[in-house]
Amino acid sequence: MTMLSGTAPNPDDLLILLAVARSGRFTTAAEGLGLNHTTVSRRIAALEKALGGRVLAKTVGGWELTELGRRAAGAAEHIETAVARIHEGEAEADQISGVVRISSTDGFSGYIIAPAVAKLRRRHPNLSVEIVNVTRRALQHRSGLDIEVVVGEPQVHRAEAILLGHYMLGMYASRSYLEEHGTPADTRELTRHGLVYFVDSMLQVDDLDAPRRLVPSMLDSLSSTNVFVHVEATRAGAGIGFLPCFMADRHADLVRLLPEDFAELLPYWMVLRQESLRQPAVAAVAKALREQTAGFEQELLGQGRSG
Repeated sequence: MTMLSGTAPNPDDLLILLAVARSGRFTTAAEGLGLNHTTVSRRIAALEKALGGRVLAKTVGGWELTELGRRAAGAAEHIETAVARIHEGEAEADQISGVVRISSTDGFSGYIIAPAVAKLRRRHPNLSVEIVNVTRRALQHRSGLDIEVVVGEPQVHRAEAILLGHYMLGMYASRSYLEEHGTPADTRELTRHGLVYFVDSMLQVDDLDAPRRLVPSMLDSLSSTNVFVHVEATRAGAGIGFLPCFMADRHADLVRLLPEDFAELLPYWMVLRQESLRQPAVAAVAKALREQTAGFEQELLGQGRSG
């Protein structure tokens, strides 16, 4: 139902809807607004009665806006902007503030997001960024997240997908490991060594299956869901690791093996919720991630190691 009942909605209720839309959860919105969960639920019900239809729909990931809800949230954004402008004559309000929630892979979070946010916060100290580290496909329902960074081109609805850049992966081993076990001269010799990589049964991104696709007879020696563990396990001599070059090349004790045979180029994509993209803080973080990725391009492509 999208027909109006003839009752004008309460502006406060519209702002409460906007908070729920951004967080995806009544409890999170309530905490941010200084209200309790029951009050938020009651005000959303009052708003739906005034508008004559549902503004939120329950999904596996939380609450998502309906078509009517998106129109109502758009009106709420205008109210929010108007309120912020009240104090513009006294002091320029910093709209790049509040919490931005990001889901991203471990390596990208460490070497792209962290420095990008640190630089942004020097200019906007009221900005806070929360990062959830996970390697997976883009979610179809991303309630509670403002930005996702994923490997591989995402298939998403009601969201903006932006290509950030590409990164290279290769086979690496520590110098001490190669001294003890020998340096493989070709793919056939590589199969005599153990692989350090993701847990196969838990890998959710098809684009990351390269080592098991290219050398299926290579046995796992140590597996982890965290790429930083891959790097440190390879440095410790647990086996031969299939590692992002931008992470491995910063360690002088790691040697890249058979680069002609193992040079997997994969894309990083950024996915943003449409209602989140209209927030100044989210837009600023997204811009910072694009700029940081562009500035780190040489390292991402495995061209940053000197000597």
